[in-house]
Amino acid sequence: MADRIPVVLVAGFLGSGKTTLLNHLLRDNRGTRIGVVVNDFGAINIDSMLVAGQVDAMVSLGNGCVCCAVDVTELDELFTRLTQPRAGIDVIVVEASGLAEPRNLIRMVVGSDNPRLRYGGLVEVVDAEQFPDSSARHPELRTHLRLADLVVVNKADRVASEQLARLRADIAALVGSVPVYATTYGRIDPGLLFDRPRRERPLVAEQLGFDELLVEHEHDDDHAGHRHLHDDYTSVSFDSDRELDPRKLIGFLEDPPPGLFRAKGFAAFGVAGERRKFVLHMVGRHIVFEPGGWSRGESRGAQLVLIGAGLHTDKALARLRDTVHDDAEPLDAQSMLGVWRYTPH
Repeated sequence: MADRIPVVLVAGFLGSGKTTLLNHLLRDNRGTRIGVVVNDFGAINIDSMLVAGQVDAMVSLGNGCVCCAVDVTELDELFTRLTQPRAGIDVIVVEASGLAEPRNLIRMVVGSDNPRLRYGGLVEVVDAEQFPDSSARHPELRTHLRLADLVVVNKADRVASEQLARLRADIAALVGSVPVYATTYGRIDPGLLFDRPRRERPLVAEQLGFDELLVEHEHDDDHAGHRHLHDDYTSVSFDSDRELDPRKLIGFLEDPPPGLFRAKGFAAFGVAGERRKFVLHMVGRHIVFEPGGWSRGESRGAQLVLIGAGLHTDKALARLRDTVHDDAEPLDAQSMLGVWRYTPH
């Protein structure tokens, strides 16, 4: 499952900054090969390099990324092409239309039969300045936020700090423990959304030279007085040489600490007769376990990584330590029911 390609959905109302965020991810990919899916080529200008082509075209961007423009009904066919090993794609980012229904996109990804895909989360982009008015005119926008795994409050520099704080508090009350990340110009660290590839690659800047110009341009913007407000993301590791209690771990995942966006890793469970290794991937509310075997020399226990924005790491780690099975007596098989609920069959 670790080799499956995450599909990250980026949605939000017209003008919220989805394309700007996408351009930033492409600019800052550092060797990550991104498969980009957009509804309409005419709506995207990738780093001032407008991609010409028909709506059914797949165009190489020159930095290892691929840009495709499709009708939503063609997503399954496109996923098949992008997940072929020879494509070498590390992550797929789908930029939804400003009027798209995110629930349908989530269903298409989660319900896909493609064994090389996994759901990478729904990112909802909000215009800090316009959202109060636009959500009053279009109440469904608030419904969309309830589906999000991560809310990005963009254009945070256009409102006063008190107004931004009120908006974030309002969104937090709506979405619960889902991270609410404030930024400007769509700047979000790619490490929050997806992992860097492990393979060795030359730096993109060395391949193109264009990325260096972009970095210099950003620095020029900074000196010109633009304010680049953005939140940082947090990554913390949990290691245990003991087995976990599956009920307690499921309780942690189903009621995650505020700000947690992703969790990944593996665990052994202190259950009678259960000797397998369970690989975990969690994005937002979407949890998947996959049982497998242990590698030679690998010790039973647990290793988990938590990734989020505004995540209180000490509290999160304390809760994870509480999931360790301390009793010498193994748990009964019924304690695995929660894990099986999140295991694909």
